[in-house]
Parts: sequence; C-alpha cells; structure tokens
Amino acid sequence: MIYWQLFSAFFVANLLGYGGGPASIPLIQQEVVDHYGWMTNEQFVDMLAMANALPGPISTKIAAFAGYQQAGWLGVITATAATVAPSAIAIVILLNLLSRFKHSPAVKGMTLLVQPVIAVMMIMLTWEFSHVSFESIGYVQSFLIATAAWLAMVKWKIHPAVVIVAAFIYGGLVLPHIGS
Repeated sequence: MIYWQLFSAFFVANLLGYGGGPASIPLIQQEVVDHYGWMTNEQFVDMLAMANALPGPISTKIAAFAGYQQAGWLGVITATAATVAPSAIAIVILLNLLSRFKHSPAVKGMTLLVQPVIAVMMIMLTWEFSHVSFESIGYVQSFLIATAAWLAMVKWKIHPAVVIVAAFIYGGLVLPHIGS
C-alpha cells in the first residue's frame, strides 16, 4: 500500500506541477504533509532546505528522501520514478502537440494564463515557510537572512546556489551561537 501511495503522491504532484520543480513543491508539500502526514510542515521545510543545498532537480531529491523515509530503497525507486514519469511522458506528447499548434491563440492563452496560478502557489508556499522560519529562528534573523539573500541575488547578482550554501554555513556555524 505504501508503494502505491508514494507513487500516487509524487506522480500527481509532478503531473500537475506545471513549470518545473519549484512549481511542484507546493503540490508535493500538500501530499507529503497534509494528505499523507509523512512529515510535519517543519520537517518538510528542513528537508527542502537540505534538498536545495544539494545539486540536481528539487522534486527528485524530495521524492528520494520521502520515499526512503517511508519505504527504504524500494520507496526511493518508486517515488523517484513517479516524479520523473509525468515529465518524461508529457514532454514527448506535449512538444509534439505544441509544435503542431504553436500559432494557435488557445495554446498561447493556456501557457500564459497558467503563470499567475503558479505565482500564487509560490507565494502561498513562501508565506507558509516564513511562519516556520519566524517560529524557529525569530523575526529579526529571518528578516536579516531574507534581506541578505535578496540583495545578494538581485543587487550583487550572486548565483542562488552560492547564496544557499552561504545560508547553510551561516545556519550551521553562526545561528547556534546567537543567544547562547
């Protein structure tokens, strides 16, 4: 039963996650935290932070972690296959259709109008994650880290991977000593 649940959770989340891994995160979170209760929201945020610090597609890392946590190595294979299958199948079918109908107003409308939905999903995810951050490290630290990350990426054009690694190091080396 757990293998079917893993497959179903990650297949559906990645099937509907139009826009890639980041767009799938809120859907995966809903399945993993809210629907199946495999982790708490705090555990999901921690796992997501760790997954972001590692190279590779985010949704496959989340699937591998959740799959292993729930059912060991066979769970990793099941959840990861379910994560990769929708995009592999869809890319073959959709690219053929899109290339055939690329000038159609309906196709242009579909691709343009789904973007605000994804933006709202990402805002909702950010809102939820900010509450976890505020509760775990406080408002001041959360604001300072978010501001530093924003400045680093937007103003100084530092690659997001470098910012993630810097935050990871800061969290491991500096945060434990603040307030102690």
